[in-house]
Amino acid sequence: MGFRNSYARRHPVQGVLVNLLLILALGLLIAGLRLPLLTLEKFWFFSNTVSLYSALVQLYAEREWGLFALIGLFSVVFPIIKLLLLALVWNFEAAASATHRRHMKWLAEYSKWSMLDVFVVALVVVSVKLGTVAEAHTREGIYFFAASVILTMLLSNWIGRHAGRP
Repeated sequence: MGFRNSYARRHPVQGVLVNLLLILALGLLIAGLRLPLLTLEKFWFFSNTVSLYSALVQLYAEREWGLFALIGLFSVVFPIIKLLLLALVWNFEAAASATHRRHMKWLAEYSKWSMLDVFVVALVVVSVKLGTVAEAHTREGIYFFAASVILTMLLSNWIGRHAGRP
């Protein structure tokens, strides 16, 4: 594994641009996890604002281990691993190496599951107990999270097509 053989090293302008976009995707992901996803209003008097982070904290506190693990894995762990793996493939791996092929295969398999990120947001909405009279209003966190998912999918596709080229 060497930086000198990577696609990013051989094509410096594209290398810098892709790295900046990977950092942007990570920043969007962090913002999407921390910022409010939605605000729930019950009976026009009570409101509750939920972020993915606060939902994870609440699920942990309520010992909802299955939902906590599902949301934690698909909303936090897997997206971070995918971004790190994309950076690794883009910056450090030679296209002909066995490690590169293994990582690209893992990325291809994971990409099939990437829409689960969106499903996780739906689970957060469903997991919040709505009363008879309740309204949910989307907030900025859902847009940051969605932008991170979309940017990561685009980068994964682009890196998959270009990182293997000489």
